[in-house]
Amino acid sequence: MNAPRPPLRSLDDALADLLARATPLARVESVSTFDADGRVLAQDQVSALQVPPQDNSSMDGYALRCADLADGAMPVSQRIPAGSAAQPLQAGTLARIFTGAPVPEGADAIVMQEDTETLVDGTVRVLRAPLPGQWIRRSGEDVTRDDAVLRAGQRLSPAEMGLAASIGLAELPVAARPRVALFSTGDELVMPGTVPPQAMKPGAIYNSNRFFLRAMLQRLGCEVSDLGIVPDQREATVQALRDASAGHDLILTSGGVSVGEEDHIKPAVQALGTLDLWQIAIKPGKPFAYGRVGAAHFIGLPGNPVSSFVTFALLVRPFLLQLQGATALTPPATRLPAHFDWPRPDKRREFLRVRRNAQGGLDLFANQSSGVLTSVVWGDGLVDKPPGSAIARGDAVSFISLSDLLA
Repeated sequence: MNAPRPPLRSLDDALADLLARATPLARVESVSTFDADGRVLAQDQVSALQVPPQDNSSMDGYALRCADLADGAMPVSQRIPAGSAAQPLQAGTLARIFTGAPVPEGADAIVMQEDTETLVDGTVRVLRAPLPGQWIRRSGEDVTRDDAVLRAGQRLSPAEMGLAASIGLAELPVAARPRVALFSTGDELVMPGTVPPQAMKPGAIYNSNRFFLRAMLQRLGCEVSDLGIVPDQREATVQALRDASAGHDLILTSGGVSVGEEDHIKPAVQALGTLDLWQIAIKPGKPFAYGRVGAAHFIGLPGNPVSSFVTFALLVRPFLLQLQGATALTPPATRLPAHFDWPRPDKRREFLRVRRNAQGGLDLFANQSSGVLTSVVWGDGLVDKPPGSAIARGDAVSFISLSDLLA
């Protein structure tokens, strides 16, 4: 008599367990700031200077002392382009100044050139008096010396790269890229380009999962070893796992984690190591597996493409970010109105493929089957629907953007 299956695990419990095992990798490398996009910063970065380094003008115009303003025109005593040094401002004069140029000592405001008139004799009349401090960018208003401007665990974007450059950092210490071995299982899988559609055997399908999983791994900064398709044989699966465990931080597979007689991933992992997670109470994506093979983590995703896509986004993505020491692991959800009805409660937590519409609500893709990859191409997000709940048109629902999950 077969032992009863354990209850399905909730997504939150599974993710917490998964992250508890994702000890950040100790490997750190230095990369050019030019090449740091998407990498996770390994150490705080402290500024050795003020940004801006001195008070400077935010406009083309004239630097002046507000107390010197009179009804008549004033002479121009110096010209200060950006990148030059300024002399102290002579009393009763203006300094011609350009955007980014240092404000001369003694000046307390900038008047825009549009608010001035240059007379024939070269003097300048101020048509609209500025307030003290107007159009002056103060030293350190962006960055103060000795401030930690970038924190360990930040995933770097172009904005952070620019900020690093502004404090003189040509290189940045980042977490090393996780090394991931990727393979699919299934005798039915065929690689595009090897067999034309008209020659496909009955039951054969093109391997779509391999393409989007590899791309998602690379977007997360991973070094991917694509090991291809492993046939549905126990010995072949064991050998593939054994080979993949050498030199990789994670083995990621697609397919073969269900309970059919041709699903060999589970027993193969158990033969070589441990399998700690098995089935999760989400839809799509129930057959999800986690374990260890040698020193490598193992994650097995379901074979249905939408199930594989969703479980990667919800579980594998935060796992890989934590391996890199990232502090932000999951994107925030927003509340948006459903412009559809979903009257069929499911005992599992569901992730429905939806798209934002021009009215600010969410439309539902008609076919929510786990095999319909069109749904994640058409959609731009997921509705996170709690277990046992229905949705009526107009209800506020939890929306997670796919662009955030794929960043």
